This record gives sequence, structure tokens and C-alpha cells, in this order.
Amino acid sequence: MSSKDWLDKDYYKVLGVAKDAKAADIKKAFRKIARENHPDQHPGDKRAEQRFKEASEAHDILSDPDKRKEYDETRSLLGGGFRFQRPTGGASSSGTTSGFEDIFQRFTAGGSGPGPDLGDILGGFGNLFTNTAAGAGSATRRAASKPARRGADIEGTVSITFDQSVSGATVAVHMVSDDPCPACKGTGAKAGTMPRVCPTCSGSGVQPGSDLGASVPCKTCLGRGLLVDEPCSVCGGSGRAKSSQTMNVRIPAGVSDGQRIRIKGKGSKGENGGTAGDLYVTVHVGKHPVFGRSGFNLTVDVPVTYAEAVLGAEVNVPVFNGNPVRLRIPAFTPNGRTFRVRGKGVQQANAEYGDLLVTISVTVPETLSPEAKAALATYSELAVEPDPRTKLFEEA
Repeated sequence: MSSKDWLDKDYYKVLGVAKDAKAADIKKAFRKIARENHPDQHPGDKRAEQRFKEASEAHDILSDPDKRKEYDETRSLLGGGFRFQRPTGGASSSGTTSGFEDIFQRFTAGGSGPGPDLGDILGGFGNLFTNTAAGAGSATRRAASKPARRGADIEGTVSITFDQSVSGATVAVHMVSDDPCPACKGTGAKAGTMPRVCPTCSGSGVQPGSDLGASVPCKTCLGRGLLVDEPCSVCGGSGRAKSSQTMNVRIPAGVSDGQRIRIKGKGSKGENGGTAGDLYVTVHVGKHPVFGRSGFNLTVDVPVTYAEAVLGAEVNVPVFNGNPVRLRIPAFTPNGRTFRVRGKGVQQANAEYGDLLVTISVTVPETLSPEAKAALATYSELAVEPDPRTKLFEEA
């Protein structure tokens, strides 16, 4: 903002509010003017367009507490429409010094005028005294105010074995990313042409009239700040092109089927200094013929005979990537009972291990010898077991 903008324009008058207006009143006044004079509502109306721009400029200053404070202090100090004119003869025809000299007299050592120290004044408003060459200042401000755009996130999938999901592995992930188009170098314009500044947002990429504290992308340029008249034939004017790449990704131990892993900063590159997006990898885990997963616990079904389940026994149980363990099955163990073997599961992030959950499955023989059948019949007579279906029918 040049010194002329700060000192000559009465932003309160532009919005039609009092100098002590609250932030809500300033916001309300701006919205009313924006609705009545928005370029989309009045195409080709230069007067409405100018009114909209003036209101947007006033709102930008008065809606920001720090900018408003500087603006108020500057106009109070320099009396509104003050001009920094070079004195022609030291003193004016009335015998008084020029306004510029008067200012310095008030703040020099020993000066009698009230107010803050001169160094504070110049330090706070040093930007008001810079020389702004025609066009260069506004272009610089547009570039500085153009919002940074975060890069897009990239999705990828990878298939791993059950063993890799338990132990962890480094695998190659094939990705399709949105990188700058190599033909137009990301401008989106045809070779030999250049994009033009968006007339709606003046190159800021932010929709005029956005609520305080919110940066809504410009609807005309979609937040880029630029418009392309002759689009690049390769990317169609988007400035982005699909590219394939392969990245080695570390899959941590204990990952489960369908889990989505986030790798920060490995997505598409940002624009205007924005951060890169993230890479999200969805993991598909293959089946194991023996073991299953339940969180960080491994599961396994162990078959036992009817005699072992009734009389009790000690059986060998397989362990993933380890030696079998001996498990004691107590007498009268029902089918489906689960036992826990501590520390034989999947390693967790805290270096501790889950457990191995062993489920007993009572098997039924396919054939019996005549002697075994006779013994089983004798058992049935001696056991005198109650009907196991009595409760079923009672509850039914």
C-alpha cells in the first residue's frame, strides 16, 4: 500500500461507517456494497466495478486490527490529506515552516510537540515512504499476496504377504501423481504465450468478499490467480500432467488388511511455496493357510480328538516363525474353547508382542473299527448323559 493510498483515502467514508465502528459493522457494510456492486452482477459497469474495488480495499484495511491501527495512527499524525512536498525556500510566505519540517520538529530531541518517538513512527510505517515505481509495486503485492497452494495427496495400493504384515517389509509402491506439465512448465498456457492476471481477484487467487479470516479460492481462476487464453495442448490448461513413479515404502510390522498408511510430504508438490501433499498407501494382506489376525494377536485353530478333549492332554501348537509350544488341554474341554499363549503374537510399536490365541476344535473320526464301535456303545450306556438338546427346545 503506497503512502497516497494510506493518507488520501477515507476508508470509513468508503464503507459508510463511523471511525469507531465495530468489526461486525464494517463487515456488514462491506457485504452490502459487495452485493450491490459485484462485477458478476453488473458486467461491463465500470462504476460498479470501481466501487467494488474501493470497498474491497477499505475492508482489507479496516477488518484487520493491526492494519486498522496503523491506518488510524497515520491519518491522525499527518492530518488526512497531507502531502510530502519539498519546501521551496525553507519557510513559507507566512513565515512558518512546511508541514514536512513541522513533523520533524515535533519529534526531534528537545522538540515540544507531543507524541511518540520518531524512530517508532518510521519503524511502524516505513513501508509508507518507499518509492513505488509505476506497475512494479502492484505486481509485487499481487505476487506476495497470492496464497500458497498445498500439493495434492496421492493414493497408492500395495499387496503384501501375511509374513510381511507380521514382520514388516520395504516394498515398491507404484503411484500416479499430479506434477507440473513438462510442455508448459506448469503455466497451463500454449508454448509462446503467457497466462494473464485474473481480473476478478487481481491475481491474489482469493475470491473478493471472502469472510474475515477465510481464504475462499477465486471462482474465476479457481485460486490460481491467472487465466489461460490459449491452453496447453498437453495438459489442457491445467498446468498439471499425470506422471507415474515408483517409491520404496516401509510397511510397519503389524499392519492389517485394508489399513491406510499416511506418508507425510510424499505427495504432489505445492505451488507458490505451499507444502507438498501426502502419500496414502492402502495395504492388502494375503491369507495364511494356518494363522489369522486379531489386532496384534495371532489366531490358530488346533484340532483335538474327542478323547483328548474329555480326558485332557498335552498337544503341540505351531508358533509363527518359531518353535512349537506345548499346550495343556484340561479334561472336559468343550469344542471352541480358546487358550492364550503369551508373547507369541505380532510385535507392537512399543516393542511388546501380542499373544497367540489357540482355539480347540474337536474332531469326529470318519471311520471306526468294530471294536471301537462296541467300546463307544458301551460308553454311551455307562455314561448316562442327559439329553444335550433339552435346553434348546425349552428356550425355543
